[in-house]
Amino acid sequence: MKLKEYKNIYFVGIGGIGMSAIARYFNNKNVNIFGYDRVKSSLCIELENEGMKIHYTEDTNQISVQKEDTLVIYTPAIPSENTELSYFVKNNYIVMKRSEVLGKITEDHFTIAIAGTHGKTTTSTMIAHILHDSGMDCTAFLGGVSTNYNSNLIFGTEKSVVVVEADEFDRSFLTLNPDVAVITSVDADHLDIYQNKERLISAFSDFTNKIKSGGTLFLEENIDISIVNRDDISVLKYGLSVSSDCKGTDIYSDTKTMKFQVECNGNTFDNLRLNMGGVYNVMNAVASVSVANLLEIDSSKIVDGINTFMGIRRRFETHISSDNLVFIDDYAHHPKEVTESINAVKQMYPERKITVVFQPHLHSRTKDFMNEFANALSLADELILLDIYGAREKEIEGVSSQILLNKCTSTKKELSALDSIVEKIADKEIDVLLTLGAGDISTIIEPLRLRLS
Repeated sequence: MKLKEYKNIYFVGIGGIGMSAIARYFNNKNVNIFGYDRVKSSLCIELENEGMKIHYTEDTNQISVQKEDTLVIYTPAIPSENTELSYFVKNNYIVMKRSEVLGKITEDHFTIAIAGTHGKTTTSTMIAHILHDSGMDCTAFLGGVSTNYNSNLIFGTEKSVVVVEADEFDRSFLTLNPDVAVITSVDADHLDIYQNKERLISAFSDFTNKIKSGGTLFLEENIDISIVNRDDISVLKYGLSVSSDCKGTDIYSDTKTMKFQVECNGNTFDNLRLNMGGVYNVMNAVASVSVANLLEIDSSKIVDGINTFMGIRRRFETHISSDNLVFIDDYAHHPKEVTESINAVKQMYPERKITVVFQPHLHSRTKDFMNEFANALSLADELILLDIYGAREKEIEGVSSQILLNKCTSTKKELSALDSIVEKIADKEIDVLLTLGAGDISTIIEPLRLRLS
């Protein structure tokens, strides 16, 4: 069966950011959407309000779809022993991974795929906004909720250009065959999947081999070009150095925006203003402008696209900004991301005291990068560390937030439970607050904002 022939689609783990975008895509096509997730998140509530039927306990009695006209989609973040997933497999339903479905959706479209261990969500959302804002027919599957569209999906026509985040987890990005690709970074991560950085780099090299002949790859300037072994695609470097094909220049930071220009293949884009802090976000913007330039979008529309980009939920998102209090929230969950996020805040507010609340994400990542996390978190003036968010993993002996805290050198540091952090913060003299993490720390962001406002 082809995807368009299914009457029902059942999502196991529908609340995941990638899963929910695909659910929204098929819901827009008037397919009956059903799903399970273990957490009734705000995103799941949004999906229910859009007409999708979701439940939150593993219960095969709540499965009412017939296998003859139903496709089951699951995320690898769901344990294989999940009761509902096991039921579908045992009863011979058509079961596909999220990445396989994404590959099927994009195969007949001109596709732009953004990969990288950091920056892919911001870059893909910027590119999608520039395209959509310029009037180009665009469908985008995003790894975060765009503030401009209040969604992780931009829905176009059957002939639209597709922008998709190419996820390296579980080698998911190898299901894609893009016409244009971006690789933003190749730092060691997901070592529970890859074991070492060499295997991760090998997977990214395999990804470059999936680019269609005649296509284009934009490669961040610090990535070793040897990961590409193709002579039938164009490879362009982007970054901040004069040797890059596409480069950001004249970068200036103030407390609200990053100002810069981009030079790319003889074209200059002046008066760019990004409403997000951090030089690393300027790098993401350089990549986005470069892709839009390749697509021959009018230069004024490219500039407008960057200048009207409002950001992404939980990607260096400012919730409070005043002379007395600043509150910024970021999804950073890798040592490099934590370092860049804290340094960006320091650059924006150099004379102010920064309190960081961090929730480690995954026991394995904490184990693999214990010392790197300690070094990154020690940049904080005051550090509050939450328990590790294990997600799909079981605890690892000798790995804990207490051990991580002991390695941090901040003069003021402590542990806290998630359920008491709002009141703990409210009782403190906070100047600049930065919350970091990819787990359920997201559930306390709005309560914190309300409590501190």
